Amino acid sequence: MGKDASTLARDIEKELGKYIREPVVTVIVTQFVGPYSEQIRVVGEAGKPQVLPYSQKMTLLDVMIAVGGMTAYADGNAATILRTAEGNKQYSVRIKDLIKRGDVTANVEMRPGDVLIIPQSWF
Repeated sequence: MGKDASTLARDIEKELGKYIREPVVTVIVTQFVGPYSEQIRVVGEAGKPQVLPYSQKMTLLDVMIAVGGMTAYADGNAATILRTAEGNKQYSVRIKDLIKRGDVTANVEMRPGDVLIIPQSWF
């Protein structure tokens, strides 16, 4: 823990060097769990509000699948992403268009630390 990919690769090469002549190891990070503050949090009218580990290339659709969609009371097109990495800047997202209408232009990439807020509809 606490090592970057190239340091970990060198450590593995050193250990493999006991068994293999001149091993070459490449480490590629495909999933980032990281500290709690850098995980994706989903609150409000999600099917199962929760904290998710951030994955590389994770999108809004991936997040919605993981949380079981929205409740019947959700106002999906009024949802926002609170981007903690940018000083809590808020971005509007259109979950209803993405899920119910298949509008792929509404599918945005998530970032570590994002908080997805799905509000309740007023009617």
